[in-house]
Amino acid sequence: MKTPGPAVTERGEMTISGTARLDKRTKNLVKRLRPGEIAIIDHRDVDRVSAESLIEAAPAVVINASCSITGSYPNPGPLTIVASGIPILDEVGADIFEKVKEGEAVEVAAGAVLLAGEEVASGDPLSIDEIVGRMEESKARLGKQLGDFAANTMELLDAEKEILLESVDLPQITTRFSGRQALIVVRGHNYKQDLVALRPYIREVKPILVAVDGGADALLEMGYHPDMVIGDMDSVSDKALSGRAELVVHGYSDGRAPGMKRLEDLGLTSTVFHYPGTSEDIAMLVAFEKGAELIVMVGSHNNLIEFLDKDRKGMASTFLMRLRVGGALVDAKGVSRLYSNRVKGWHLAIMVAAALLVIMLIILLSEPVRQFISVLAMRFQVWIMKLQNLI
Repeated sequence: MKTPGPAVTERGEMTISGTARLDKRTKNLVKRLRPGEIAIIDHRDVDRVSAESLIEAAPAVVINASCSITGSYPNPGPLTIVASGIPILDEVGADIFEKVKEGEAVEVAAGAVLLAGEEVASGDPLSIDEIVGRMEESKARLGKQLGDFAANTMELLDAEKEILLESVDLPQITTRFSGRQALIVVRGHNYKQDLVALRPYIREVKPILVAVDGGADALLEMGYHPDMVIGDMDSVSDKALSGRAELVVHGYSDGRAPGMKRLEDLGLTSTVFHYPGTSEDIAMLVAFEKGAELIVMVGSHNNLIEFLDKDRKGMASTFLMRLRVGGALVDAKGVSRLYSNRVKGWHLAIMVAAALLVIMLIILLSEPVRQFISVLAMRFQVWIMKLQNLI
């Protein structure tokens, strides 16, 4: 039996073997992907959040049926994956989902995918140099992407004026926001690290904790329980849904609410909020319209690359929602980096040593302190003698 993981053939070629895990939706795959297994995805222009999820799952290799970086914009996902030491075999074709089944043992060698020693697909191994080259080339097209994004925003504003201008009839929501602050956790870049940095804020202010889909699991991992979970309910665990949080399903303008079926199957009650845009949008809208004094966002999307990563058309509404919420919104993205590495362990050690040195000097140089310690020592000896007599 071959040991899963990388090996070297007689010709010096690197070969990687392991159990195949397949899913055309990366966020679904990472839920069952285990370290050392082979991830097979169909993800055009891999975004950074998906890349971070794959890295956390630690597969031996990522096989992508689509193109991981098309060059339409400088998506950082592929570079993040390869730089972490996980190779990418790119553009192997959608047929791999028909030829390889979940749980089968496969090998990757010299750009080929082998099943029982027979080649079933082949692709292009992505190197860091190639990815960086594509990213540099795509930066020249950012001007056009920005123009397209602005045009789409104006189109959306014309079609969905209520996003920015009109009042909205909110569904019946029991969570009370009025007079309190709200912390909204979105599954975005570095959202877990930023959430860790906000521990003192959560402990002192005790804000309403609103999770957007997978953000609920991040809160649970840190020992917090979300007060509300909003979203499509497709990237959040059953455990997070089955807690005490109020559940708000994101429904679309055409009347669909795909997340309802999952909650019904789990026997959970929920409220549907039909609204255009993203789940991130309606989380901000609910907190704002329900009277939250301050809205703190963690993991949200706030620049062009992140909007393009998320999907340009879907994120125009988020840009408009930010304009609507205005001064009530505080973005905590990057707060973990703001204070990272400011205090080192050895700094604390020096401070403790200095404090102990000061205490010792006070004891040695202060006559009253020495006398006080002597009295305590004598009383302790008397107490020991009495205890011995009783025995």
